[in-house]
Amino acid sequence: MSGRVLVVDDNKVIRQLIRVNLELEGFEVVTAADGAECLDIVHRVAPDVVTLDVVMPRLDGLQTAARLRADPRTRGIPLAVVSACTQTEVESGQAAGVDAFLAKPFEPMDLVRTVRRLMSRGGEEPEETEGEGGAEADAGGDAESVVRPAG
Repeated sequence: MSGRVLVVDDNKVIRQLIRVNLELEGFEVVTAADGAECLDIVHRVAPDVVTLDVVMPRLDGLQTAARLRADPRTRGIPLAVVSACTQTEVESGQAAGVDAFLAKPFEPMDLVRTVRRLMSRGGEEPEETEGEGGAEADAGGDAESVVRPAG
């Protein structure tokens, strides 16, 4: 399966790591350095999935998710937070409409699986799933599990 992913992270090394891992699996990847840049390019890029870091300058990932959900043109794009995934981030992310959470540091295959799962679902309602060895993000089943690093 191929598709376009918009990767949003203020850390250039993390953006490149995510880009390489997704491109190796056949995805087209476009990057943005923060939420403001994401909102500037999202309509032009028309991604199938957006990954968001939480802590970023100008506009953080949770504010970006809320704005993407508030816009009828981007409301159905699946969103994945790739961040520390603290309990507060997960709860705030669920309230903002985030579909999945992947904790840093992450295993590359967990990233690929998360993106594939979101892409195959498209704009459908999120379903409750349990990630491999992950702690479930349980707030009424509105988002997928938090996939936590092994070990």
